[in-house]
Amino acid sequence: MTMTIFEHTRARDPKRYLWILGLIAPGCALLPSTLVAHTGLELFWWIGPIIVLVVIPLLDWFIGDDGSNPRDEDYEALSNDRYYRWCTFLFLPMQFIGLLIAGYMWASHELSLADKLGLAVTLGFVSGIGINAAHELGHRAEHLERWLAKIALAQSGYGHFFVEHNRGHHVRVATPEDPASARFGESLWQFLPRTMMGGFRSALALERTRLARNGKRWFSPGNHLLQAWAMSAVLFGGLIMTFGPVVTPYLAIQALIGAGLLETVNYVEHYGLLRTRRPDGRYARCSPRDSWNSDRLVTNIFLFHLQRHSDHHANPGRRYQTLRSCDVAPQLPAGYATMVVLAAIPPLWRAVMDPRVLAHYNGDMTLINLKLRRRRLPLPIRYPRDDVRWAADPGTHGMSPSTGDDDLFPTEANR
Repeated sequence: MTMTIFEHTRARDPKRYLWILGLIAPGCALLPSTLVAHTGLELFWWIGPIIVLVVIPLLDWFIGDDGSNPRDEDYEALSNDRYYRWCTFLFLPMQFIGLLIAGYMWASHELSLADKLGLAVTLGFVSGIGINAAHELGHRAEHLERWLAKIALAQSGYGHFFVEHNRGHHVRVATPEDPASARFGESLWQFLPRTMMGGFRSALALERTRLARNGKRWFSPGNHLLQAWAMSAVLFGGLIMTFGPVVTPYLAIQALIGAGLLETVNYVEHYGLLRTRRPDGRYARCSPRDSWNSDRLVTNIFLFHLQRHSDHHANPGRRYQTLRSCDVAPQLPAGYATMVVLAAIPPLWRAVMDPRVLAHYNGDMTLINLKLRRRRLPLPIRYPRDDVRWAADPGTHGMSPSTGDDDLFPTEANR
């Protein structure tokens, strides 16, 4: 389908009342038992992968692209409209109520092993999409939203994402030094262990540096990693104490699937793309050309505009409802939901994506993010002085100083 909707709309946000549909994702955790009870179809224990991998790609194909961008004069009104925040806030209670119901079902003798496995996979997809909600919340300067981001990450046990994504990935994105940027010719199955281990190590180093810079020890209340991991420990420990050790393997399965889904999306978002070098040898600022983009409407609603990833990296302070599509951004042939399926089949992925990477750089292999032939060196993260803290300016392409939290984007992010 090539249909483009909302292209010439005059509405401030033509998708305003569609964003609430993003709560279908955590709804997948609440629906299985009810659907099975009313239909007798045990297939609904697998509703998570069915919706994400089958229904959404079909709807993406049928409905087509969005085609609308917010107007500059509407930016402030959209950014300050709390309706959009509640669309992400409501994700969390639905997510954890669903996990509580799943714990009860896993501990019962009513379900077969296959049904419990299906429920675990469904919760894993909810967990992975919950990381996307945490991604949106974690980029905000407000303390409440940043704490909610850590809470959303508790189900996947992937709390280090809060540190690594903001202060690692956004600094090193689209470079060989970034563990979350897939290299040209690298399969998803090669990428997953590299990014998971690399991201974890990077988060440890980043947080250790931040704490030392502020005169704090590793075991301190201000350690963001320990805060996030403690939330996972409390959540998993509480569920095991409530329902028994029998739920442990299912908790592990859903957490692993959630983390794997997140990293698969990372694979899709930057495959083969490389930022240019400046004359001084440092990487140029991240531009819309350095992230894959998609305007498929359904997946964009489902993932709170995550597919407008090019604008997100160029302007990380923008809230999801204000993200724009850009003509210079490389375009995926389908939405993320479809591309995740392609990524799982390396020959198919390379047949589809390698020609697009080459076309993006006019066939010049020296401009592509290839596998390193030397030891990986970390990209320096520089701070102008200890008493100035830096936050993303949501309205511009630059970074602006603030005197707020000390772990927002550093001054060299995206440069």
